[in-house]
Amino acid sequence: MRKSRQTGLAAILCLLTFFAVAGTAMATPSTQIWIPSTDTQPGGSVHLGVDNYTTLFKKADEGGHMAPTDIGLTVGLIDTSFIGVEVGGDLREQSDFPLYVNAKLQVKEDSVAEFFPSIALGVYDFGTEDAVTNYNMAYVLMAKTFPVFGRLSLGYYVGNADLLKDGAGNNDNDGFLASVDRTMAEIDDRLWVSIDYMEGSNVYGALSFGVSWRFAPQVSGLLGYVMYNDNEVAGEDQITIQFDIDF
Repeated sequence: MRKSRQTGLAAILCLLTFFAVAGTAMATPSTQIWIPSTDTQPGGSVHLGVDNYTTLFKKADEGGHMAPTDIGLTVGLIDTSFIGVEVGGDLREQSDFPLYVNAKLQVKEDSVAEFFPSIALGVYDFGTEDAVTNYNMAYVLMAKTFPVFGRLSLGYYVGNADLLKDGAGNNDNDGFLASVDRTMAEIDDRLWVSIDYMEGSNVYGALSFGVSWRFAPQVSGLLGYVMYNDNEVAGEDQITIQFDIDF
């Protein structure tokens, strides 16, 4: 059953001519559950992430499906009190064209002035096969942490109109991004929760929520659920299990 497309509350214009990603590094961009976050990896660090998305208790002829496993290394290039930069890509197997690249520049929260939000400009899912995997997602995000409430993020994305379509085949290649995330320190500072939303009736549009637990200072796991805005386009809703290791 097709879900109705949800609309955003306000517009943030995205004009991105971002730097090219070179070299051999591969990485998943720092994210919430589904959408990017304003975070970047510390300079000189390497982050290994393994993300899985699958339906549960659904036969294939009922829409059951599993996305290719996403394996990546996020490399932190620059990390000062003012900015952070990370680059990388994703290896999604099993698929015919598994390699994607990404990059992000962050201006850090409170770095310019007190109460200044963090701002991120980024690109991701730049695939290697034209008209097949070159989704070419570009985004701008702003985030601010509030006492008790947690961190609120708002942004906008634009992707390749040739690939991002709604169920009727119309271009649907841009939309709003939003998320709220919080470390539940009153319970345990290893526990983190988040909910995020990506507008659009394309394959990316979804409402997601989940919890993460840090098993060790450098190891964490996440369990979440992804509800796609249009199941005819993106497929049935999925659970996601993600593992992250910092080096």
